[in-house]
Parts: sequence; structure tokens; C-alpha cells
Amino acid sequence: MSAAHNGDGPATAVRPDLAPAWLAPLVERAAEVVPGWIGQRRLVPPAGGGRPASVLIAFGDGPQGPDLLLVERAATLRDHAGQVAFPGGGAEPGDADPVATALREAEEETGLDPSGVVPLVQLPDLYVPPSGFVVTPVIAHWARPVAVRAVDLGETASVARVPLAQLADPANRFTVIHPAGFQGPAFAASGLLVWGFTGGLLAALLDLGGWARPWDTTVVRTLDDAWSWARQVQQEVGR
Repeated sequence: MSAAHNGDGPATAVRPDLAPAWLAPLVERAAEVVPGWIGQRRLVPPAGGGRPASVLIAFGDGPQGPDLLLVERAATLRDHAGQVAFPGGGAEPGDADPVATALREAEEETGLDPSGVVPLVQLPDLYVPPSGFVVTPVIAHWARPVAVRAVDLGETASVARVPLAQLADPANRFTVIHPAGFQGPAFAASGLLVWGFTGGLLAALLDLGGWARPWDTTVVRTLDDAWSWARQVQQEVGR
């Protein structure tokens, strides 16, 4: 399932046939994704719809092996303030389709050059109740990377390319409990805490791509403790 076109331009083609060998298993299994995999609150979009949005899951060939492009939201934002996420946001009238939205948002947030990105496949739409967004995740190969940065500090606090090996490291994985009571997978890597919608989606991607390694699912941290632990890890790495 994918969101309808929002603009008048031509649809942006996805090219699963252009996936590099290390990404092919993930692309081939993308159709297996169901909302329930992404977390206990990931629901099928409501019949009345929601605000269409897209995120770009950009896999690159980094200096430390395959990596993912992640952004840290500015602490002043109304929705998901301070959280780590895949680049993305709400659709605009001129966007031809969800892929176009994902590429535009990634460029606006990180300075990524869309011409160097090969969209491979769309995942099923996922509803995010707190914001009311219906999100289309777009998996892509960042074939020609460029230097990236936080383009607008009012929207993005930082940008990072995080190696898959760090994200899959069992030492960097745990379960986080939100003050509201729900819990889900979380990661601490490159000084970032990844949880919530992005943490659930990332956990599913690692499983589908064959990168996940057994980790201790009994390690559970509150959100406050998780933030403190992530900062401590960052300080130790920086020494």
C-alpha cells in the first residue's frame, strides 16, 4: 500500500533491480512488512486517512561498511522534538508521490543530493497516532554520497551516518519504556538514542535484511535512563 500522489508531476520510479547485493535480501522481503512488526502502537492507517508523510531510509556504502542516514530533530519542534529519525516529513502539494516527498525532505534536512539516491522500494504505510501522520517509508541506496549537515538548526539538531554494524551490535540494543507505559526496541549508537517509531522500524529492517544478531531482550530501561546511558556511551567513545 502507498499513499496517493500529492502533486501533478510524474511519479518517481522505484528500482528494486538496482539494489546492491548486500541490500537485495531486504528489498526482496519488503513486502513481508506488516504494521504490527514496527511496534505495539503502529496501526493500519485509519479509514478517514491522516496527514501523508514519507521518510527516506538511505543505506550507504560508508567508510565503516554499510550505514544509515539519521537525523536528530531539534528540541524546539512541535512533533517528535529531540528524537532521532530517518529524514522525512509531511507531503507538500508539489510532491508527485511519497518517494518525491522523502527525497525533498532529506535534501532540505541534510543537504543530500537526490540525484545520487536510488529509490528501491516502498514499505506499507504506517500510522503514527501522536502526530496523525500516515508515513510511507522509502528504502533507497545512497549510491553517490555527499557531505551532509543539519541544514536548518531550527528543524534538525544534527545529522549522522551510523554504521549498520553499530546498530546491530547486541551491546547497543535494549528495550525502552516510555512514561506513558508502552515499550519498544531502542538503540544507542554514535552518541544517539534511537527509539519510538524509528526504533521499531529499524529493528524490523535489521531482521529483514539479515543483519540482526541475538541480543539480551531482558535489558529494559526507562526513557530517562536510556538518554543518560546514551550520553555516557558517547562520552566514553569520545575519550
